[in-house]
Formats: sequence, structure tokens, C-alpha cells
Amino acid sequence: MSAPHPLPNPQPCPEAASTDIVLEARIVLGEEQSLGIPVRFGYRRDDPFAVALEFLGAAAEAGTWQFSRELLWEGLQRPAGQGDVRIWPPCTCHGRASLRIMLQGEDGSVLVDLPARQLRRWLRRESFGLVPAGTEGTLIDWDAELGGLTG
Repeated sequence: MSAPHPLPNPQPCPEAASTDIVLEARIVLGEEQSLGIPVRFGYRRDDPFAVALEFLGAAAEAGTWQFSRELLWEGLQRPAGQGDVRIWPPCTCHGRASLRIMLQGEDGSVLVDLPARQLRRWLRRESFGLVPAGTEGTLIDWDAELGGLTG
């Protein structure tokens, strides 16, 4: 088993509240078929544990999916996730240079291939620059969250 890939910790960028990137993704339709679609990844300081993956254009009906930023980072290094969101890193031994994400919902599942290098760069520079790894919890008002749960 390989050693865990450390989360990046660039210098924080306190003046920004959010960051996003639009990428050209491919929805995998079959072994040799895929369809190009634009997607947007977003990250917000006020929701520091999550990233949002929004389908744009003709695929907009697939909606917006939120999942762990740490899961996305881990998936860039090794297979990660369980349940509704699973991620596989690029696999050059099989000729795939893209990151693959499988999203499973009530209406079915979809495989999405994404440009790994661009996504990794955005996560490292923009997302972790906005909120460094390990500091997410300091941005949560835990008393308010607990109050919301207890009514």
C-alpha cells in the first residue's frame, strides 16, 4: 500500500470568498463512445468541506453534485469513494489520462471523464489557496450548527 498523498497547503488567499473552474468533460456512453460537455467545479469559503460539480449546457438536467473536497483530492491520487460518488485517478497503463468520476443517483448513474491536470492545478492553487487543508473546521460556527440540529 502506498503512502498517503499529502494535501497541499499553499498560502491562504483571504480576500476571496469562492473560486470556480469550467472544464470540458466527457460523459462516457460506452467503451468507445463519449459526449463532450462543459462542467463547472466550485468551491466556497462558507462551505469549506465541499466542492460542487455543476453540469452545464445540454447536460444541465444532471444538476449539481456536492461532495468532499478531500475525496476529490484523494481520487486524483488513487481510487476513492463509496456510495454515490466514486473517483478513479488517471490510468496511463490503460491509456486514460483523465480523472474518472462515477455519480449514482435515484435515476441511474453516469461516468464523467475530466482533465486531471487542470483540476489538480485548480484544487492545489485556488481551492487550497482559499482554505488550506486542515483549517476547514475553523470556518464553521459550530454553536450555530448544533443549534440548528437541536432546534
